[in-house]
Amino acid sequence: MSDRKTMWDERYDTTDFVYGREPNAFLAEVVQQIPPGDVLCLAEGEGRNAVFLAKQGHRVLAVDSSAVGLAKAARLAEESGVRIETETADLAEFAIEPVCWDAIVSIFCHVPPQVRRALHRKVVEGLRPGGLFILEAYTPAQLKLRTGGPPTEEVMMTLAGLREELAGLEFLQAREIEREVVEGRFHTGRGAVVQVVARKPLG
Repeated sequence: MSDRKTMWDERYDTTDFVYGREPNAFLAEVVQQIPPGDVLCLAEGEGRNAVFLAKQGHRVLAVDSSAVGLAKAARLAEESGVRIETETADLAEFAIEPVCWDAIVSIFCHVPPQVRRALHRKVVEGLRPGGLFILEAYTPAQLKLRTGGPPTEEVMMTLAGLREELAGLEFLQAREIEREVVEGRFHTGRGAVVQVVARKPLG
């Protein structure tokens, strides 16, 4: 994953926030469903979602492979008057402690499929009973729209695939749609996305 790390360090090594300072629109839409407590943000980059969640009163850990991105996340949190924790880690190796999180957030976290499948198993185990997993990602239909996202289909996601990978969670919201994605200069235009809110059963 070292090449990916270098790519993200280079992308984030600029004075502006390449995906903007505002939170992901889907996350903002569903944030009130998140129970109070500890939230883990995967592939958090420059921190826009982590800072937004901290503003809602959550205790947030932002994880990303890019130390450059997370340094910007820490600065954004300071400017916003909130506190977040950050951890630089390769998601292929990142350990999610079981039954530890009230919510886990994955926004445009596109990694190789073998990494994603293992990561999603750890997500299911890592949620506390009643905890939520919130995800938005590009679907393969995005390749025709070319308004952002990865260049290869294998790292994109489908609702059917996510239902398999997240077995053990109850899907509260689940859809594949097209929407206007205006989140920084790398995500601008009509986008084909999958959106999920899934809950760890209480029993």
